Amino acid sequence: MSRAGVALAALIAALPGLAAADEPSGCGAFKWPIERERAALAAADNAIMNGGSLAYDQPATLKLAPLAEAGLPRAPERPPKSAQSFAGHFTLAAPAKPGTFLITLAAEGWVDVVDNGVFLHPSGFSGAVGCEGARKSVRFDLPARPLDVQLSGVRDAEIAVIVSPGE
Repeated sequence: MSRAGVALAALIAALPGLAAADEPSGCGAFKWPIERERAALAAADNAIMNGGSLAYDQPATLKLAPLAEAGLPRAPERPPKSAQSFAGHFTLAAPAKPGTFLITLAAEGWVDVVDNGVFLHPSGFSGAVGCEGARKSVRFDLPARPLDVQLSGVRDAEIAVIVSPGE
């Protein structure tokens, strides 16, 4: 193999490590305060089944299934990175009034909010590695009607989640 080929192979092999090195690290790296959510997720002993309902400001551990068996309302807006990942969904009652809410996860995963079959897009997201109890927080402007929240691309068969008022 030529020197250029060896150099290219070395660069390609290093790319996953470089991407991880660019990710923020530690609980202070989130773009907004998540201490309340993080503490709630650590205490999430309330399990809900895939397809159940979740109340605002109540942490829960969502039981997941392989993507093909999860019965998501819609295919995830972004396909999972791994075919062996897990997915699940829950319903979220209409908030008392429209507003900004955070969906915070204890582990890595993709969050979709589905409103009458249409994806709502986040107004912000933040995540960090190396933060015990929290991995990702996504900000959504939610309407005052019931919604479906689906999680995908999760490594394990369960994930702690909380939906809380945002800033």
